[in-house]
Amino acid sequence: MDSVVQKHTISALVENHFGVLCRVSGLFSSRGFNIDSLSVGETEDPSVSRMTIVVTGDDRVLEQVNKQLNRLVDVIKVIDMTRGSFVERELALIKVSADKTTRSEIIQIAEVFRAKIVDLSPNSMTIEVTGNDDKINAMVGMLKPFGIKEMARTGSVALLREYQGEV
Repeated sequence: MDSVVQKHTISALVENHFGVLCRVSGLFSSRGFNIDSLSVGETEDPSVSRMTIVVTGDDRVLEQVNKQLNRLVDVIKVIDMTRGSFVERELALIKVSADKTTRSEIIQIAEVFRAKIVDLSPNSMTIEVTGNDDKINAMVGMLKPFGIKEMARTGSVALLREYQGEV
């Protein structure tokens, strides 16, 4: 039976110290995985960091990566959230060309996406938007015709939902 290639969101709780990120990312690259998104930050416990890793691959190969992650000394816990219910968000800052004639249209687009204008100059606007990958990509698509000057994306952060049942 062939395994389906799909996007996987993995959460890894790791010891918060030097070199852990390098070892974890090295594990993925040695298996031929391109990391689509990687976000790392301290948790409620300052000695522990949460790594949210988004990769595309099939189940069989990803199972091997999960096993290898669990063998790393610095890894406390690994969860493949893909099959569960989870909350996922990303932040993007998008600097777009804007002048007097296009400014109001860009503001309307930002309002539709519940984004915020966080900086303004005579020739540009910087917009902050949060949401899932689809929302961010849709906003980028809407802003492209105005001319995107710069963009920075955080990568996904995710947590499992506490309640996994139906409402």
